[in-house]
Amino acid sequence: MEWTESLATALKYIEDHIYEDIHADDLTDIVYMSSFYFQKGFKIITGYSIGEYIRCRRLYLAALDIIDGNDKVIDLAYKYHYDTPESFTKAFTRFHGISPMQLKKDNRKLKPFLPLRISITIQGGNEMDYTIEHMEAMKVIGFIKDIKQETAYQDIPQAWNELTKIYCEQPNEFTELKKTCFVGEFGICIDDGSVKDGFQYLMAGRYHGEEVPRGMIVYNIPESTYVKFRCSGPLPAALQSVNTQIYKEWLPQHPEYVFEGCMNLEWYSKGDMSASDYQSEIWIPVKKRG
Repeated sequence: MEWTESLATALKYIEDHIYEDIHADDLTDIVYMSSFYFQKGFKIITGYSIGEYIRCRRLYLAALDIIDGNDKVIDLAYKYHYDTPESFTKAFTRFHGISPMQLKKDNRKLKPFLPLRISITIQGGNEMDYTIEHMEAMKVIGFIKDIKQETAYQDIPQAWNELTKIYCEQPNEFTELKKTCFVGEFGICIDDGSVKDGFQYLMAGRYHGEEVPRGMIVYNIPESTYVKFRCSGPLPAALQSVNTQIYKEWLPQHPEYVFEGCMNLEWYSKGDMSASDYQSEIWIPVKKRG
C-alpha cells in the first residue's frame, strides 16, 4: 500500500469507527506500516497526532448532537469515549470555546472540524541529498527513556537536557564513556510495542565492549538496508525540515520502497549544532515492495 493510499485508508477507518474505541495500532495494522513511522508521518502531513485528530472529530460530532437533539451530557460523554461528564465538558469547552449548555443556547459559536481529505502535491526545486546503502549490524550504548507519541517534541529535548546535566557533573564513568564511545552521536527511536501509545528513545554512541555502567544499556542495531538523508544546518530546524520532506516528497515519489523495522536513527556530527553548516543525518531502514 503506497503512502498516500495508506493515509486515505486510515482516515476512512477513523470515520467508519468514530464511535468505537480506536487506537493507533488499529490503523497501523490495516496499512501494514510501523506504528512509529505512520504516526510520525500522519502528524507531519495533517498537523495533528492520530489521537488529536480523533478527539477533534468527536468533539465536532458531539456539538452537532447537542444542536440537533436532546442528549444529556453524561450520554454524550460515554458515546464519545470520555470517562466522566466533567472530563467531556472540559474537553468540549477547550475545543469550542463554550460549554455544551452554552452551545445549546447559541449554536453560532460552533467550531467545525470536518474529515480531512489527503491531497499531496509534489513540487520540485528542493532536491534531497540521500543514499541507500546496506549496513552491517552494530552495537550502541546509551541512556534509554520511554516517550509518549503526543508529547515527543517536548519529551525528547528534555531527555537531552538531562543527559547534558549528567555530563556537566564532576568527572564520572558516564563522562569517560562520552569520550570513548561518543554517547550522544545517535538519537534512536525504537518502536517495539513496549511503550503504549509511544516509543523508546535511546541517546547512544558506538559500543566497543566497554563495561556498562548502571543506568545505561547496550542495544543491537540490526543489519539492514538504510536510506540515509543528509541534513545541513542548525538543529533542530534542519532535521525537522528534512523529516517533513521525507513524508511529503520522498515517500510519495518512491512508492517502490516501504519503511520497515521498528526504529530510525538520527546521527549527529561533532561540532556546533547551532552552526549554519552543521551536518546531521536521518537513517531509516527500508525494503523494496514485493
